[in-house]
Amino acid sequence: MPRLTRDRTTWLTYAQLGLWGFFLYGFGPVVPLLRDEQGTSAAVAGLHSTGIAVGALAGGALFAPLARRVGRGRAIWTGLAGVALGVTALGTLRALPATITAVAVIATFGMLVISGVSVVLTDRHGTGAPAALTEANAACAGMGILAPLVIGVSVDAGWGWRPVMAVEAGLIALVALAAVTFRVRLPDAAPAAAAGDPPADTDPPAGARRAAPVAGAARRLPPTYWIAWVLMAVTGSIEVCLSLWTADVLRSHAGMAAGAASAAVAAIVCGMFVGRLVGGRFALRYRPVPLLLAALGVSLAGFALFWVAPVGWLAVAGLVVLGVGNALHYPLAISIALAVAGPAADRAAGWASYSMGVGFGIAPVALGWVADGVGPHLAFLLLPGFIAAAALLAARLGRALRPAPAEIRTPTPV
Repeated sequence: MPRLTRDRTTWLTYAQLGLWGFFLYGFGPVVPLLRDEQGTSAAVAGLHSTGIAVGALAGGALFAPLARRVGRGRAIWTGLAGVALGVTALGTLRALPATITAVAVIATFGMLVISGVSVVLTDRHGTGAPAALTEANAACAGMGILAPLVIGVSVDAGWGWRPVMAVEAGLIALVALAAVTFRVRLPDAAPAAAAGDPPADTDPPAGARRAAPVAGAARRLPPTYWIAWVLMAVTGSIEVCLSLWTADVLRSHAGMAAGAASAAVAAIVCGMFVGRLVGGRFALRYRPVPLLLAALGVSLAGFALFWVAPVGWLAVAGLVVLGVGNALHYPLAISIALAVAGPAADRAAGWASYSMGVGFGIAPVALGWVADGVGPHLAFLLLPGFIAAAALLAARLGRALRPAPAEIRTPTPV
């Protein structure tokens, strides 16, 4: 069984991804509040997710060349500095074009953080990478639990949601100060990968095979990677739709007040936090694809409970179960994608951001458009379709990763 050794660099990357999680999971409950503040429709408010998508595309394009130029560690810190500037702007601007632009800037730099943390952990932990990535995303979800709760308290106190943006900037400064104080440095690049060969001391996770180190491998990504890429786009659609519109369903269908509904979105993140803590152990024991299929089944069960629940507490219980299932979608898919990419890991991480851009840019706007016509509760029936599509892609990925039968060789006569 693979082992996971957590050193100070690993803990720092966990904290860095957690800082992104504080914004990402906090921004979802903010969108309905922004819609009320700006007097827009659900579809127009959903353009903020389009801003995230545009930023994801830009960040995905920037990561690989920036990592080559300044190193992965500096790319991550550049991303966090940009996120701090972006949330400061978002907390002070009020016009719709300005807030969409600020969100796009935040997402651009946030993708540098996500991509950098993913490749650093994959390179550092080898066969333990699925577990390390799952734990890093647990830290992301753990920080994300706090943001909706703080927003709910701030709204109920009459302060609005904007003070939470100052909290995000302060947390980034605090982690940077801790890294300097304890002299924790991130690796700039893997020497073997820079030379065009896979790291000699790492292996792909169980059930995944690295791309063969052939000529031009650093420029090409294998077909298996693209299956995982589409899978990440679909599962990202599930997560962002839940993040942006769950509060609306809780208000319209379960009868919850605005502040309580915003705070209740933390139930999803709580489930994800627990699922990723436990899932990290499972990821060391089971192959990624069967584990991913099981997680999708849990997500479907949680969604069913949430959608049929007529009262708030039962809907929140469904959200917790849904979060437990969602917990493993992204960590397992990205671990497979980076493992099969081999020496092209930086490029693969950048392209992975594009998959998030597709999911963030299309699905929430489509759901918002449907919600304007039939209401958010009925519109949420799009999500089981996403879950079914993800299950089909995961099954296809499992077939693609199945080890080829050993070749039968005829002895050469002597």
